[in-house]
This record gives sequence, C-alpha cells and structure tokens, in this order.
Amino acid sequence: MATRKKITGRFGSAATGLLLATAGISLAARQRWLEKARLHERQLELEELALRRNTLQHQQRMHWELLTRAIDDPTLAEVIDTYDQSIPAERRRQFLYANAWYTYLFHTHRAGLLDLEGLYRHLREFLQSPVFREYWEASGHMRASLNDTSEEARLGQMVDGLVRDLDEADTDEWWVVGNPPTD
Repeated sequence: MATRKKITGRFGSAATGLLLATAGISLAARQRWLEKARLHERQLELEELALRRNTLQHQQRMHWELLTRAIDDPTLAEVIDTYDQSIPAERRRQFLYANAWYTYLFHTHRAGLLDLEGLYRHLREFLQSPVFREYWEASGHMRASLNDTSEEARLGQMVDGLVRDLDEADTDEWWVVGNPPTD
C-alpha cells in the first residue's frame, strides 16, 4: 500500500503542477488580453481627441470666415450685430474685429497653445486699446448670458477683474498690473 500511495502522490503532484502551469498560462493570456484591450481603449481615446481637435479647428476657421464676411459687408454684420444701435456702424465693425481677436485668444488657450498666464498677459495688452475696452464694455450683455460655470464665463470674469485692476491701478506701468492666474 505504501508504494501505491507514493505513486498516486507523484501523479497527484504532477497533475497539480500541470494544473498550476495551465493556470499560469491562462493568467498570462488574460493579462495579455487585458493589456491589448487597454491599448485599444487608449487608441479610441486618441482618435476621439484628434476628431475633437479637427472639429474645433474647423469651427474656428468657420467663425473667422463668418466674422470676416460680417466685417467686410455691413449688411451681413446686421445679422450678428447685437450692440447698441446708437454706437456708430464703423465702431460696431471694430467690435466684431475685437471679438475675433478675443475668440482667437480664447481658443488658442483652450487648445493648450497658450497657458492661462500668457492669455492674461495678452488680454492685459489688448485692454490698453480704447476700442477693445469699449468692445469689452459693450459686450457685457453677451457674457451675462453665459452659464456661470462655463470656461468662457470664468474667462470673462477674469478679464472683468483685470479691467477693474487696470482702472484702479495707480501706475502707468500697465504691464505689471494684476496677478496673472496660473493653470
């Protein structure tokens, strides 16, 4: 009987070893499959990001094209001109151009090409222009309609704060006024 037990024990150990080896292969195969699935998911995320960037670029080109047409043709500008009609037509056209620059800076920041501090510095410089300042004031009703939690509304609030800082500054060195935010 003792011999029999040894032989069975040996086969039992071999079977256990074979089972463990098979489980190890299964585990390795499962890990490879999971890694492949993760890589596929990441590839899909990158493709979606590329699609969103392409869509944003197209939207920016269309925005510029439409604004250019409105700036060039006062009859087309009437379609999007929501400024006070007591403002002369030429000034309202300048406001459309100021809006194009503001939108350009906003999208440049949003695309990650300009950090928040750089955006702040550019806007601080633009606010030295009386026309841009007047545009900013005249477009307040447009910003008031934004969702307060939107990125555009938060940016508008930042610029409103910068305007206050510039108005209250007791220095002619406008380039040092305010505290640029960090991302």
